[in-house]
Amino acid sequence: MTELRRRMDDDMVVRGMADRTRETYLRAVTGLARHYRRSPDVISDEEVQAYLLHLIRDRQRSWSTCNITVNALRFLYHTTLKRDRTTFCVPSPRQPGTLPAILSREEIERLIAHAANPKHRTMLLTIYAVGLRLNEALHLRVTDIDSARMTIRVEQGKGGKDRYTVLSRRLLETLRTYWTTARPTTWLFPSQETGRPLHPTALQKAYHLAKLRAGIKKPGGIHGLRHAFATHLLEAGVDIHTIQRLLGHAYVGTTTRYFQLTRHTEMGPDSPLDLLERFAPPPQR
Repeated sequence: MTELRRRMDDDMVVRGMADRTRETYLRAVTGLARHYRRSPDVISDEEVQAYLLHLIRDRQRSWSTCNITVNALRFLYHTTLKRDRTTFCVPSPRQPGTLPAILSREEIERLIAHAANPKHRTMLLTIYAVGLRLNEALHLRVTDIDSARMTIRVEQGKGGKDRYTVLSRRLLETLRTYWTTARPTTWLFPSQETGRPLHPTALQKAYHLAKLRAGIKKPGGIHGLRHAFATHLLEAGVDIHTIQRLLGHAYVGTTTRYFQLTRHTEMGPDSPLDLLERFAPPPQR
């Protein structure tokens, strides 16, 4: 770890910033340094602005990703390096008012069945069955799975908050099968190379590959599994406040947007979590 990186991390620690926020900010600063092959403290505002343009135009990063990068770099330059001001920025995104495309239960089944290997299959099922954000799934620990209470502990979710969410019996069986072969010790889904949590890009690629192999044409990334979880619960008649707690939303207004995504259908008595029992066993490899 370089001295500058250590100073920035220390500044974040004393301000009580969550571990995942610190990791994300440090990764953003590392990206800038690698792009120019120079220490960030000798990179000008104009060069930072050019790097942001590179992220948007050439690497096609989303506005939210670039905005996080801006916040990380502002923290570095304003707080750690104590510069009075910076001029780089990303413009606010246009709001097209479009709604995300929601995967059906049948599409979810196909997508998970077409994952490249049992580990990816288990991770995708976990994200859908629990309604996790990507980083929440990557940072699950073996000890977060509580089979006695049928719950999963999600530590330091968005906003630095912990929560408990539901563990379905089908998911528990899948996790047990995965554990007997992978034998993770600390992190539930570690990288084979580093032993640390899997990099987000690796799972995003696994998701898009499974989607391609399953012949699913609907747009959207891996966060669509979380959207599907919430929408399927609503369609099954689960109350909005329960869904709010499961998703870890601070405000119920954030959860009520899923009303726009539901469709009227004859669902039967089962909830989406019960319907996970319908997933076929993973094919043998």
